[in-house]
Amino acid sequence: MSDTILMAKVADALKLHNVRHEVLACSPDFADTAAFCEHYGFTLEEAANTILVASKKVEPPKYAVCVVLGTTRLDVNRTVRSLLDVKRASFADAETTTALTGMLVGGVTVPGIQGLPIYVDRAVMNANRVVMGGGNRSSKIVLAPAELLKLPGVEVMDSLAVPREPADLVQD
Repeated sequence: MSDTILMAKVADALKLHNVRHEVLACSPDFADTAAFCEHYGFTLEEAANTILVASKKVEPPKYAVCVVLGTTRLDVNRTVRSLLDVKRASFADAETTTALTGMLVGGVTVPGIQGLPIYVDRAVMNANRVVMGGGNRSSKIVLAPAELLKLPGVEVMDSLAVPREPADLVQD
């Protein structure tokens, strides 16, 4: 499938940094992780979620992009707070995410993000392949996790995420 269905800046970053990948078209109705995996036959162990985190009550705010597997939960209260060196942090809202990344929630991805720290949970790197957003809600990219290391600003972190409880795995 062609890179033309990806957001242009995502396709450009993948090409610029020679990131080997496949492109998948997806219905915007199935862009969120659980729905995508169920509909397109991927597992949550293969789904790499890209999340923008924002500090709270700090001016100017601090931000970080975090990548975790669908089987895990981002450890905002300990690890991410520590990385940002703030007392409080949480997921950025959709408006802030779009403003800072230029991407829609459900399609946010590492390629094409500039000027923000990018932290990838070590568990992501242990997967054979991962599927992540294409910058929009109508495309995804599939790649070997090591390909992410070709992108500027990517840092692999231990304990960025914690395992989800079994009851949480059915939610997105």
